Amino acid sequence: MSNHTLSVSGTRLLLDGAPFPLQGLSFFNALYNPAFNVDNDERLRWLRKFKANGINALRVWCQWDYVEPRAFVDTAADATLYTPDGDVREDRFATLSNLIDLIDVQGMTIELTLFSHEKEPNLGLPALENATRQMTRLLKPHRNLILQIWNEDSTDVIRLGEIAKMEDAQRIITNSPGFSDELGDEAQNTLMDVLTPHTNRQSPDGFWVVAPGQIELLLRRYQKPVIDDEPARNGIAQFGGVPGAQPWQHIAQARRVRAVGGYYLYHHDMFQKPYGFPATPPSGIPDPDFSPYHRQVFDFLRDFPATP
Repeated sequence: MSNHTLSVSGTRLLLDGAPFPLQGLSFFNALYNPAFNVDNDERLRWLRKFKANGINALRVWCQWDYVEPRAFVDTAADATLYTPDGDVREDRFATLSNLIDLIDVQGMTIELTLFSHEKEPNLGLPALENATRQMTRLLKPHRNLILQIWNEDSTDVIRLGEIAKMEDAQRIITNSPGFSDELGDEAQNTLMDVLTPHTNRQSPDGFWVVAPGQIELLLRRYQKPVIDDEPARNGIAQFGGVPGAQPWQHIAQARRVRAVGGYYLYHHDMFQKPYGFPATPPSGIPDPDFSPYHRQVFDFLRDFPATP
C-alpha cells in the first residue's frame, strides 16, 4: 500500500499535495529483468541509483511477451501480467505490487503501461476489458502511479479508459495514442487526466526543437499535465531510434520541455536488443553508468533537476 499519493491540479502533477517535478526513465522490462529482481535489496539499490541520478519516475510495461523481430532484452513467452482471457496472473502481479511499494518508499512514482502495440496480435476486446478491470481494482491501494492504457495505440481506448474510471474514479489515466508525432484525438485527450504523446523524432528542424512545441500546444489546448513520454532516442532505427543523435540534443529537449511547462522522460536504446549487443548493458538494466553517452544525459538530469 502506498504512503504517497499522486494527483493532478491544472497542468501540474502533485505528490501529497505538493508540486512534483516528474523526471522519468524508460525501464520497460523492469518486471522481467533477472538482475533487477534478485531480491528487494537489489531492487532498492537500483532505485536509489536512479534517484541519485535525477530520476523520480519509471515507465514500466506489463506486456513484454514479444517474438521476432522484437527480440528485446528479457522478452519471453510468459513475460506478461495476463492470461489469454485477460485474467491477471497472481505471481506477476505480486512482483509489480512489490516494485510499486519500493518505488513509493523512495518517494518516486511509476507510469504503468497496461498494453502495447508491439504484442501482435494483442488480446481481444473482452480480454482487454477484463484485464483493465482487474488491474484497476488490484491497483487501488497504490496511489503513486499513472495508469497508461496503451503504448502507441488507441484501440478501444475510450472504452478501456471508461472502465478504469468506473473501477477507480480517482485513478490518474493516460494513453500513448500512436507513433512519433501522433498527439491524440479530441475524445481521448479530453478523457485522459494526463497526456503522454510520443513527440517528433525525425524533423529536419531538430526533434529537440519541434517536440517541445508539440508539448506546449497540448498544454495550451487541454490545460492538463503533459509528459514527453517517449522522446527521440539514440540508436536503433528499426525500432524508432535516431542514429547519430547526440547527448546534447536530448539535454536540449529536456530543457525546452521543462521551459514550456511539460515533464520529460529519458528514453534510450538500452533494452532494444538481446544480451551481448553493444547497446545493451550486461545487466539488462538502464544503468546510468553503462556508457559515456548516457552518462552525459544523466549528469544533466542529476545536476540540473527539474523544479516544481
